[in-house]
Amino acid sequence: MKIENRFRITGVHWKRAISFLIGTIVASFVAAGGTTPRALPAESPLSWGDQGDGTYRNPILPADYSDPDAIRVGNDFYLVASSFHFVGMQVLHSRDLVNWEVIGRVFRRLTMSPKYDEMAGYAQGPWAPTLRYHDGTYYVFVSTPFDGLFMWHAKNPAGPWSKTVTVKSVQRWEDPCPFWDDDGKVYLIHSLKGAGPLILNRMSPDGTHLLDDGVEIYHGSNAEGPKLFKRRGWYYISLPEGGVSTGGQTVLRSTNIYGPYERREVLPHGSPHQGALVELANGDWWFLCFKSSGFLGRITCLMPVAWGADGWPVFGDHGLPVDQWKKPDVGRVYPIYHPQRSDDFNAPVLSPIWQWNHNPVNDAWSLTARPGWLRLNALSATGLATARNSLTGKLWGQAGVIETKFDVSAMQEGQHTGFAFMSGDVFDWVGVTQSNSVCRITWERGIGPVLNNKEVWFRGAYRGKDARLLYSLDGEHYTDTGLAVELKFGKWKGARLALFSFGPNGGAADVDFVKYNLEK
Repeated sequence: MKIENRFRITGVHWKRAISFLIGTIVASFVAAGGTTPRALPAESPLSWGDQGDGTYRNPILPADYSDPDAIRVGNDFYLVASSFHFVGMQVLHSRDLVNWEVIGRVFRRLTMSPKYDEMAGYAQGPWAPTLRYHDGTYYVFVSTPFDGLFMWHAKNPAGPWSKTVTVKSVQRWEDPCPFWDDDGKVYLIHSLKGAGPLILNRMSPDGTHLLDDGVEIYHGSNAEGPKLFKRRGWYYISLPEGGVSTGGQTVLRSTNIYGPYERREVLPHGSPHQGALVELANGDWWFLCFKSSGFLGRITCLMPVAWGADGWPVFGDHGLPVDQWKKPDVGRVYPIYHPQRSDDFNAPVLSPIWQWNHNPVNDAWSLTARPGWLRLNALSATGLATARNSLTGKLWGQAGVIETKFDVSAMQEGQHTGFAFMSGDVFDWVGVTQSNSVCRITWERGIGPVLNNKEVWFRGAYRGKDARLLYSLDGEHYTDTGLAVELKFGKWKGARLALFSFGPNGGAADVDFVKYNLEK
């Protein structure tokens, strides 16, 4: 390796170590019950999110945070989104609804069915979660399409969270939302798979079990994703109608929680929809929602909400979506921060920016076996779609370059390891394969040079849905594999990056870093 390249990589490690130290201090402060503004320096504005001039541009999160739900607790905002077959569900934190960071994960395993260990749960898992805070406790409620209704609770949204609580074993429920009324009664509203109708159940105050069989309260057009809340004596249900890619947003209201409900369309079909209504400390309201966007999946947008004199909310700009708008008034200005994407694996615990494809095998990966590296031990698999311990990350924005470095000195016969773009359960990859005691660069339907050293670098670059896969033997000069990769939305999730290692005879691969640069 050339001296200048060695210095460049060492510098990356040093900067990440400092970043990790700052993050640890902040996390410890939050865990102790405090809040503090982010200590890291402000970043430059991009084509999305905070523009640095008092405005923001949608999307605020140009990554697959589908079916988002968010709450405010004091001066802090927290967000969760559908995780499906990825482990675990991420928790994001913000001080202004525009700049977000990933601070934790709700669960580390999906325990409700063996299929999540068997790599057979694609497009299943938690759909459309609801995050709530009640009487000092945070709650997340989800349904999975064929397993049931589940809940987790915590005193700190960054974790630790409880073990999975099975509220009800049931099939074909979706999109649950709990509601603690001011008379002490507790309810849960949900839809059914296939988008409707909406059903209201009584629930125990601790959220662990339902008290009745439920009552149908609304039957609309593809009614799903309901969020139930109360304002000035009225019960409101905010919900999307019309389908995932083409629907709009509806609001229902009634003075009786069981109805009958009046209905009003608040965003037309084709608008961003399904998400969270959040009230600021000053009484302003905002709507976090998603927009279907092709290969990136369902990305998160932010809309202003005003309340009319007639008691109905007006979303966006007089009922139309906004592209750019004044940032929420939270009492002060916070620096621009884009969620972390890169990692040097210097921390002893895995950053919550990462999600496993299905449940991991915990004794087959490590951050401590070789400090500063992620070790992925190879497990037997028929291919990438069934490979355990594939570590994935969301793609961000319309263009980016991702680089990673592997040490393959511990590979065994028949082992495959490397970098991939993941579209649903389809993987486009470049990596190293050991065959006949020889390690060489390989990719889908292609063979590269034999490796004469233990280190190799991979690069994934994309602009829009078009992506390329490259490799390097020195970390400086990259060779294009020639693969023309088309990134796609699949299995209800946007395209992702993935790190993998699998094979019939064990072996290991060590990952030094993942460096993810966004292109403006």
